[in-house]
Amino acid sequence: MFGLIAAGVIITWLFGTLLLPRWYAHRVGNFVNGRMTVGWISGTAHGIVFTVLPLLVLWTGFRYRSTWQRAVAFLIGAAILAAPNLIIAGIVWGTGNAAHQGERTLDVQGPGFRGSVLVGILIGVVLFLALLWLVLSRRTSRRKARGYRDELRQRNRLQD
Repeated sequence: MFGLIAAGVIITWLFGTLLLPRWYAHRVGNFVNGRMTVGWISGTAHGIVFTVLPLLVLWTGFRYRSTWQRAVAFLIGAAILAAPNLIIAGIVWGTGNAAHQGERTLDVQGPGFRGSVLVGILIGVVLFLALLWLVLSRRTSRRKARGYRDELRQRNRLQD
């Protein structure tokens, strides 16, 4: 069993380092097609979406986890949703031939995409933190309002 898991991890690692960066850079390059504004807009949207969604899945998973299997399932789901950003990070920081070829492809066919993904990631983190603050502050406000209502009922009972 352990051998099968190890083989699966090795095959996934090879696929992720040898084929995925090159393939993904070509998909992005074909979409952007050398247009700077398309690279900026799509890169920013890419960064926002593939940052906010995994963070929401992680937050939901850790909030509603009942078993460790369910928590691991949410963690895997978040990793799958974050995969496009992780692939771009592998292209930017990778040292292999596929990463270098992906970087060259994005330089020529996808100008502005890599930098705007970083901007989108930062915007996505800020949006997620703002959403988290809104949800948590609403929960606190409801709790305070419930306490005020109970206090008001007690005062009304004492007056009657």
